[in-house]
Parts: sequence; C-alpha cells; structure tokens
Amino acid sequence: MRERSTLAERRTSISSSQAQSALLEKIERKTAVVGVVGLGYVGLPLAVEFAKKGYQTIGIDLSSERVLRLQSGDNYIADVETDELVELIESGHLIAQDSFAHTDSVDAFFVCVPTPVTENKDPDISHIASAAEELAKTIRPGQLFVLKSTTFPNTTEGVFLPILEKVATTRSLEVGKDYFLAFSPERIDPGNPQYTTSNTPVVVGGVTPACTEVCSALLEKIVSEVYPVSSPKVAEMEKLLENIFRSVNIALVNEMAQLCDRIGGISIWEVVDAAATKPFGYMPFRPGPGLGGHCIPIDPYYLSWFARSHDFETSFVTLSARVNDHMPYYVIQAVVRALAAQPVGISDARVLVLGVAFKKDVDDIRHSPSVRLIELLERLGVGTVDYSDPHVPKMETRRDGETITRESISIGEDELRSYSVVVVGTDHTAFDYSEIAEHASVIIDTRNALGHILHNRDKILLLGGGIF
Repeated sequence: MRERSTLAERRTSISSSQAQSALLEKIERKTAVVGVVGLGYVGLPLAVEFAKKGYQTIGIDLSSERVLRLQSGDNYIADVETDELVELIESGHLIAQDSFAHTDSVDAFFVCVPTPVTENKDPDISHIASAAEELAKTIRPGQLFVLKSTTFPNTTEGVFLPILEKVATTRSLEVGKDYFLAFSPERIDPGNPQYTTSNTPVVVGGVTPACTEVCSALLEKIVSEVYPVSSPKVAEMEKLLENIFRSVNIALVNEMAQLCDRIGGISIWEVVDAAATKPFGYMPFRPGPGLGGHCIPIDPYYLSWFARSHDFETSFVTLSARVNDHMPYYVIQAVVRALAAQPVGISDARVLVLGVAFKKDVDDIRHSPSVRLIELLERLGVGTVDYSDPHVPKMETRRDGETITRESISIGEDELRSYSVVVVGTDHTAFDYSEIAEHASVIIDTRNALGHILHNRDKILLLGGGIF
C-alpha cells in the first residue's frame, strides 16, 4: 500500500510561485481572509470553524432573510453553537452579507451552493455557474477557489474553471501559478454530534498539484485530516460513491422489507439485527419510508446523467434510486389498507404524520419522504392530513399546483384518538411512543420507533414486519 507523503514533503517537491508562497504565508499567519458562498447546512458550519480559528471570514448568501437572521444572532443551523455564532458575529470575526460586494479582500472562497435536479432528474448546476461568474469578476493573483457542492465529475475543471479563465486570461493569470482551484466535497451529517466539520476527514483534489497544496494547507487549519487526491474528478467521483453506496444498500434493505411483508411472519428489523452480529463483511442498513436530505436521493441521478454522456448506463445505481423513490407509495398502500379495515371513507378519514424531517432529531425537510407522504395522501383524497414535528413548527407542501403552508400540531390523548391512522415518518426522540401506542387507533411505523413498546402491539403495523 502506497504511503501518502506529508504536507511538508509535498511542499518541498513543488516549486512555489510568488502568488502561492504569499498565500501560504497568509494561511500560516492567519491573515488570509476567507469567504464562504452559501450559508446553509454546509457553508455556515464551515464559516464558523474558520472564524473560530482566527481567520477573518465573510459569509455570502443571496437570501436577505437568512443574512438578517445571522446579523441579529439568530442561529438557524442546529449543528452550530448559538453562543459561538453570536460571539463571532458581534466581534466581527464573521460577517454575513447578501451580495458579493466588498469581497475584493477575500483570499480563499469556498462555494457551498445547492445542486438540485430538474423535474426530469437531470443535474442543475446553475447555482455553481452563477457563483463562479460572480467570483470571476474580482479574480486576482493569490486567490484560492474551492468548490464543495456535490456534483458530477468534471464540474470543477469543465464548468467552474472556464468561467474563471474568461476573466483570468485577460489579466494574464494562470491557474496553479497565479490563482488556485480545487474541489473538496462536503461531508456534513446533520444532527450527528460525533462527527462535525472539524473532526471529519476531507478529500481535496486540485486542478494542479499547487492547487491541491494550497487548499490542503488552508483546510488543515480547521479539519483534523486532509486526504489529497490526484484531481478534482477523483474527488467529485468519490463523493458520489460515498452517497450512492448508502443509496444502494438502503434500496436493498427496502426491497427486503417489502419481501418480508409479502411473506408474512418475518421482521426485516430482526433479520438486520441478526445479520449485524457478523463481525466482518456486513454493515447494517435499515429500511424506511424513502430517502431524504440533499445528497443521497439526488446523487444517483447525477452519476447516471454523467454516465449517459459517456455512453454508459448505470443500471444498478438507477434501479436502487427507483426502489427508494417508490417507498413513499408503498407506505401509502399500507395507509389505504389500514383505512379499508375501518368504517370510514377516504374523504372522511383523518391521517396524522409524526415527523417530517428527513432524519431523526433534525429540522431539515429537504426531499423528506414524510413531506412526500403528506402530498400523496392529499392527492389520494384523504379528508384531513396533519403533521406533528417538534423540530419543524412550520413548512410548505404542494397541492394541486399550489403552495400550502402548514403548522405542526401538538399531540395528546385526544388528538391521537381523533385520527384514523397515525404514520410514524421520522423517529424523533421527543415523541412519547408509549402514549402514541396507548391512544392511537392504528399506527403505521416506518422506522421501528415503537419496536420497544410491548403493549398494544395489535394496533402497530411495522414496515418490514411481515404485517403490511
């Protein structure tokens, strides 16, 4: 196995340009000004880490509402400590602004913008291109640009770099000599208290070796381990592999869950726990109502689109994405069967969805399967569809082409009894599952949240429990 060289060894093997040497010196002395474009779940924690380490940091987000919240000390990211954020804002170490104005002094830009898909599941990198266009306007010697948004291979070199070069060439600036460009994918796991921005290793792939070195040197100031690779394409592809690995394995266990339900008498949850006793060659994944968050539901489509452009079909990856996309519909079928067993018509039925965040104990509803469940239930014609989520007091859904604003309801004995079916979509710790099992009429549990409840088992329908 090839041993990786240390950063110091890599530096001695690269003849530094004047711009590179000057930037490395700024990084070492912490006089480099850091800019973070996009202050969401990735960008804000990153900006906070740089500011905490003593770097003057400028956060840029085109949402004026988001910037105003930060300027007033209103923290909207649970993984960021509010007291730390307030102190950094008040001290001026972290500045939030809603435009690219006054960024001439920035030495290193990190681009953390959304990368969604279109209605046809094709990549939408318009936010990346827009950010690159803005950054190119003030490009100068001694600047570093780092793309962190998850995307397909060749975005950094095939999209971001040409935009910078349009201006850079007119100013006789050469990448890897006068300015530097790299891709370093984000590895944020919302709600994970163990692995944070500072202690999760990151990968760096620069357009040139000098680009990799400069980016690594800066990230090593805030991250415990930096792993350099040979190119941005490798870093872009490894990020897709990380998330598609999870997508494929979740699809496998979701399909197994459906099979267990079809057979009857077999619980996928017990099967997974039993398999997990094997100390090698197996990693446990558990079923659910579908995939959520920004990356895992999206990345298979980024890879499949990229593969098609090279006359290659990622059949296995695409199939896993379809299995996961189908899971909300599978849960809807369970709701219909549960309602059919009651003396109530669809139009008079009342369904409560517990938890709309895409994962446990967070407030992130991006691509949440629970949100999709609510929209599908209303399309089905269910009379009343409500939700309760202690982390999401208000949200928006789509109904008949219109945006509907919803508010979380409080649940108690009377509320639980008033619903025909209660669906556990997200297994938040704050829910009182004993009370839910006691007072709800029928519970469809998609997360095995009530697996430990021993009473009222007859009213709990467990996904993959051989009961659906």
